[in-house]
Amino acid sequence: MGVIYSTPRDYLQTIACSIKLMNFWLVKQEPSQYNWDQFVIDKETYWDGVRNYQARNNLKKMKKGDLVFFYHSVVGKEIKGIAKVSNEHYPDPTSDNSNWVVVNLKPYKPLSVPVTLDDIKNQLKLSNIALIKQSRLSVMPLTKREFKIILKMGNTKLSG
Repeated sequence: MGVIYSTPRDYLQTIACSIKLMNFWLVKQEPSQYNWDQFVIDKETYWDGVRNYQARNNLKKMKKGDLVFFYHSVVGKEIKGIAKVSNEHYPDPTSDNSNWVVVNLKPYKPLSVPVTLDDIKNQLKLSNIALIKQSRLSVMPLTKREFKIILKMGNTKLSG
């Protein structure tokens, strides 16, 4: 016999708690250090070297399956593709300080058209995005709306 719920509200709360809400992120990387093409060749990497507390806290909030834009900083200044979190945070193996963490990322899909920083700055609907408001932050959250707008700008669909 299945579970019996006393009210429809109890049933809905149970379902709501069991659904994993996906988060959306953007990570920045200098292409001379590690670029999208190398990431695709590697098939997976851990995102190391983050030494900013706010960026570190964002890494800690990432969940397996979350989608992450891969942004080339300094040169190019554009979003090249989408990664997926494949392993949640653990101590950064490149640091002696256990406070610093990494997550594993796998390439998911390139953007059909890279989305430049200028494109983002010129999109009024993205005027509050962290990439503009906190430009020095290397790991940042995005809203679902921001993620969808950038996907559309990049002429990219997640399915199909």
